[in-house]
Amino acid sequence: MNTQVLGISVDHVPCLKAWAESLGGIHFPLLSDFWPHGRAAGLYGVFRPEGHSERAIFIIDRAGIIQYIDIHDINDQPENEVLFAELTRINQGFVPSAAPEPVRHPADLPHGGIVMYCTPWCPDCRDARQWLKTCNLEYREVDVTRNPDAAAQVRRWNGGSLVTPTFDIDGTIVPDFDIPRLSEVLKI
Repeated sequence: MNTQVLGISVDHVPCLKAWAESLGGIHFPLLSDFWPHGRAAGLYGVFRPEGHSERAIFIIDRAGIIQYIDIHDINDQPENEVLFAELTRINQGFVPSAAPEPVRHPADLPHGGIVMYCTPWCPDCRDARQWLKTCNLEYREVDVTRNPDAAAQVRRWNGGSLVTPTFDIDGTIVPDFDIPRLSEVLKI
């Protein structure tokens, strides 16, 4: 889409390298905003006083003008469809009409018991795994980054958002790592 993706973090280079390796590799440049600490994040208004930056996406056009800003919770995953629509608008000068999502029949997705739809990198997913283990609860895990049908199903359950983790507990859907709601549904 005539676009260069850059990842910028206030972490130092060895930390960025370890993070990229933990994800199996990153196919775009990762830049360190470590020294002076958070200087670039500060210039963009996303550096927090605690010493880290917001999770933010900036789309900057060829003239260097910021065309789009998305600042969201550090644990939320950005919606790629929204970004693709914005890139299309910027590159072509119009906002495309939303095409209906094809109907998928996720027959191969697990059901019954506790099924956690998650990602390998999400902090809430890691916390949920630990909580389930502490509660001695058996569950099955579905990685939405590797299973398009699972990602589509999670979006249907969550009004179009890819919320992780999302739990399917014997047909009752619990979005996000909501311990009170999980405890209520699981009767623990």
